[in-house]
Amino acid sequence: MSNILIIKHGSLGDIAQASGAIQDISENHPQDQIHILTTKQYFELFRKNPFVHNVILDKRLSKFNLIYLYMLMRTLKKKKFQKVYDLQNSSRTKFYKNILFPKANYNTWSSAETTLPSNTSKEEFDKNPVLDRFDHQLKTSEIKTEHTMKPNFSWATTNIDNIKEEFKLDKYIVLFPFCSAHLTHKKWPHYNELIELIKNKYGEQIKVVVAPSPSEINDAKNINAVSILDQNKAMDITQLASLIKQSSFVVANDTGPAHISAHLGIKGLALFGKHTTAYKVSIERDNFKAIQVSDLEKLSANNVFEKIVNILN
Repeated sequence: MSNILIIKHGSLGDIAQASGAIQDISENHPQDQIHILTTKQYFELFRKNPFVHNVILDKRLSKFNLIYLYMLMRTLKKKKFQKVYDLQNSSRTKFYKNILFPKANYNTWSSAETTLPSNTSKEEFDKNPVLDRFDHQLKTSEIKTEHTMKPNFSWATTNIDNIKEEFKLDKYIVLFPFCSAHLTHKKWPHYNELIELIKNKYGEQIKVVVAPSPSEINDAKNINAVSILDQNKAMDITQLASLIKQSSFVVANDTGPAHISAHLGIKGLALFGKHTTAYKVSIERDNFKAIQVSDLEKLSANNVFEKIVNILN
């Protein structure tokens, strides 16, 4: 039995996307121990993952914090990892490689860089859809990929019967009208108009809800929908995944919850402006689709509502 390391720091949407790759790595190493290096935000989440045996915390302190760096590298070296699968593919994880395995190729350290197709630059390769990149990386590393292209985030769900009972949730649509403060270009501004259209058509048959993060609870007061909280606090990731999984439909900006929704197999729409494409981030699935426009401000609530009705019907 050998130790295998997967590196995945985040973000939330990236964690959902990587679920299939992590499953494939685990199933291709049935006799080995699978460890994952991640950040504090996702430490407890990965402890629920059935394809991971051990979670290692990376505080991601400054590279110039030599004491921390020494302690982390010592922890990793003690495990004597036979192989590392770098699913983060960042400058930081490349830095770790140069310390742990400076001369390693894909046989020891699998990353986008060590498995880069011949005659292709990293810049060109990164233009491919994210799941295609994972698939190429793992296949080049001799991993049989059955799940990489179809991630399933259902492992992250939990029981939320108490929350559903408190808010009397039966059939409901979840909206994710928020985004990080520095990513306002991803924010569609017409959610309240959309809510009015939904309520006019479906009345009490379908409830409209939002699930704000801790920093979004005050902003949620400006949305004409029910805010779903757990004892007046934001739900954790597993509760959020469950709320999404049991919903009738999701409408979201291009954020982590949109990617969770896509990889839970539920019906929904992600709204994209010109910041990136739905194709590049691999968000469209059988049930989950995207609307891509050059200007989110000009995407009307009526257009989104028509898409919802067509998919629900």
